[in-house]
Amino acid sequence: MELTPLPKTRTDEAISYRYVTALLDRSQGSVEITVRGPAEPAPTGIADVHAQGAEFWTLAVTRELDDLILDLRTNETDLGTWVLRTAGDSAAVLAYDALLLDNRDDWLANEIILYLKRTLKRLDVTSRSLIALIEPGSCFAGSLFELALAADRSYHLSGVFEDVDPDAEPATVTVGPMNLGPLPMGNDLTRLATRFLGDPDALAAAVDGAGRPLPAEEAEKRGLVTFAPDDLDWAEEVRMAIEERASFSPDALTGLEANYRFAGPETIETKIFGRLSAWQNWIFNRPNASGPDGALRRFGTGQRAEFERKRV
Repeated sequence: MELTPLPKTRTDEAISYRYVTALLDRSQGSVEITVRGPAEPAPTGIADVHAQGAEFWTLAVTRELDDLILDLRTNETDLGTWVLRTAGDSAAVLAYDALLLDNRDDWLANEIILYLKRTLKRLDVTSRSLIALIEPGSCFAGSLFELALAADRSYHLSGVFEDVDPDAEPATVTVGPMNLGPLPMGNDLTRLATRFLGDPDALAAAVDGAGRPLPAEEAEKRGLVTFAPDDLDWAEEVRMAIEERASFSPDALTGLEANYRFAGPETIETKIFGRLSAWQNWIFNRPNASGPDGALRRFGTGQRAEFERKRV
């Protein structure tokens, strides 16, 4: 099967593909990433997946997201916060997931799932603050719900934007089969199991809601999202989340987020990519803590530390 060149357009303000776009906000040090769901219904069988090849939605969107992650990590080290959005039909995303899982004995379906797993693991070990925004029109379901589970914080709008579209359907999240095993993290746990580490009752409650679209209040009650602000508080809550991340030492965030994301069993992967890369190879060699203008040198002086903003 031929992996054709990605339809990529890059400017100083935006990176665009067919299903993934990224808006670069250099003034805030952030990137707004939108991942779009399938444009067409899922194929009826595995033969159609082979026929579509690189155009098959799950493979196409995974390739684009993989390329974007590597581009931003390498070329935009000053943009330390990534804001994750989705857009599309949740049912269509779940249908594509089901098609792959039902045909996992087929080599291509299996390879696409493994490639999706690797790309999400690449997101886990990305030294950027990840914030997911779940709004009307989102499709955080199944494989795309993994983006919200990978985020350090997720904001799920309670209700709708009354001034924008009062008749819109409130946003929901849906736990699907893809969230229950096929896409483990580097610690060999699912993102759900990592989220509810040490709380088997909460994990069971989350799994019990699988397959059902959950509105903000229920998703927050089950612990699947971090916050569920309403329309009145939404803009301020999101603004403060992005601005506070930009105000912190990027090295402190690298260490905090690496520790936060890789709870549970320590594996060779987490030792190397979740600890060693963050701490010994980066933080301990940087001046933001012990340099002449770093946080430790200025502690107690009344002066703010001056941080070099690049991320590892």
